[in-house]
Amino acid sequence: MLQVGAWGGARELLAGSRTRRASLIAAPGLSGGADVLARPSQLPIISDSIDAALLPHTLEFAPDPYAILREVDRVLSGEGQLLVLGFEPWSLWGMRGRWSRRGFPPGLRRVLPERRLREWLVLLGFEMVATQRYLYLSPFSRGLSAGEGTGRMLRRATYLLPAGAYLLRARKRLYTLTPVRPRLREKPAVIGGLVKPTTRTQA
Repeated sequence: MLQVGAWGGARELLAGSRTRRASLIAAPGLSGGADVLARPSQLPIISDSIDAALLPHTLEFAPDPYAILREVDRVLSGEGQLLVLGFEPWSLWGMRGRWSRRGFPPGLRRVLPERRLREWLVLLGFEMVATQRYLYLSPFSRGLSAGEGTGRMLRRATYLLPAGAYLLRARKRLYTLTPVRPRLREKPAVIGGLVKPTTRTQA
């Protein structure tokens, strides 16, 4: 499992990985306990060598998210799995991220809709596998104590609102080429014993 981009605690998301090896690549300045420091759009990895990749809100913090998807497509092997985390645009988290001047969480450049992400992945030849919604907590209730009435109202209201984020799982399609044998040029059959037709007429 390769995680591209730091998010939350160091290697927290990779802790539950069932793969033999799990590595974290993050941009300089956003290391978060990364194994390798590199730009997500320029991964120092051999092509077709990764079985699974995780992008935890990486696309929403990047200046060119599609370039990162192309790079991940390059390093993923055939039938490799891709996991992408993103905020729901019309959730409390998505709306706060769009309305905040500095971005929320800090550094957020955009809120990437799931529909747009699907379109990009289809262009790259990925197959959509499943989508899971999560994050039903309100981003405004962190500073409220559990005993306050306002805090309880916010927590109850969040269950009636859309989830704050989504997890999209996709698979890189593997296309096999079937060689087509060239058709042999058929030679015209020669039938002997036939008299050639003549155009002469008797007077």
